[in-house]
Amino acid sequence: MKFQNIVDVKLGNNVKIYDFVNIYGCTIGDNTKIGTFVEIQKGVNIGNNCKISSHTFICEGVTIESEVFIGHNVSFINDKYPRAAKNGRLQTEKDWILEKTIVKKGASIGTSVTILSGITIGKNSIIGAGSVVTRDIPDNVIAFGYPAKAIRTIENK
Repeated sequence: MKFQNIVDVKLGNNVKIYDFVNIYGCTIGDNTKIGTFVEIQKGVNIGNNCKISSHTFICEGVTIESEVFIGHNVSFINDKYPRAAKNGRLQTEKDWILEKTIVKKGASIGTSVTILSGITIGKNSIIGAGSVVTRDIPDNVIAFGYPAKAIRTIENK
């Protein structure tokens, strides 16, 4: 591992973290793999047996349950009304509302997906590459588009 910033992180057993990551104040479960050029911010919880692909940004307020696949270049958002300044001064954590996002067990998020704040992505659901998730996605569906919409149910086998 080279040039990594790993501060105040709780790591499970057999976690693999590749080069050039920035993770701090988060929890990562057993057997999870974190790819190159990933940032995981404080307060994030990642379950067991997950794969987080390269160039992904997981911001404060995100929970990723176990057995989740996150594709390359996925971005999470945690603020519906982001602003740099308020009343002529730079904003601080006290000036905005953290909106939590949950990715349920077994979900798969395709490459270059953007997930807005306050969203739940359902158990075993698949989000197609390039989608923008603007509302909750139910369990066991395939969803894609802008905005992402469920197009079919995944049959249990």
